[in-house]
Amino acid sequence: MSSYRQILYHIVFRTKGSARTLPLAHSDELYKYIWGIVREKGCVLYRINGMEEHIHMLTDLNPSIALADYLRDIKTSTSLWLKTNPHFPDFDGWAAGYAALTYAWGDKDTVIDYIKNQREHHKTTAFADEYRKLLHQHGVAIDERYFP
Repeated sequence: MSSYRQILYHIVFRTKGSARTLPLAHSDELYKYIWGIVREKGCVLYRINGMEEHIHMLTDLNPSIALADYLRDIKTSTSLWLKTNPHFPDFDGWAAGYAALTYAWGDKDTVIDYIKNQREHHKTTAFADEYRKLLHQHGVAIDERYFP
């Protein structure tokens, strides 16, 4: 008998202290680097985008990988890469946590559009407000000690 799975995660993670250290002019470089890590893990990256202080990803998760390991590997690899890349001179690391929110397959296009429109969205909404709203919509209790 075969095993089937479809696990979609909308993942959000931010820079240390929510510092604006990811210049938008070079974000595509970073996103391509992350795409390579995701592909190497046997996962699929449906969409990635972000702002100077945070990243959104819609990705599936290979069942052989634990979510915490997946995010640790992405954040560790990109941190090392960013710290040696002259296009990201102010990058000082990622914040310790992340949000990983699950979605049904039928919501995929809606989440892709949401991620795609990050730059337009953030003309009127601050990251902290967006993050709080996403967590609230998913019934996640917020620990204010770690909230941006």
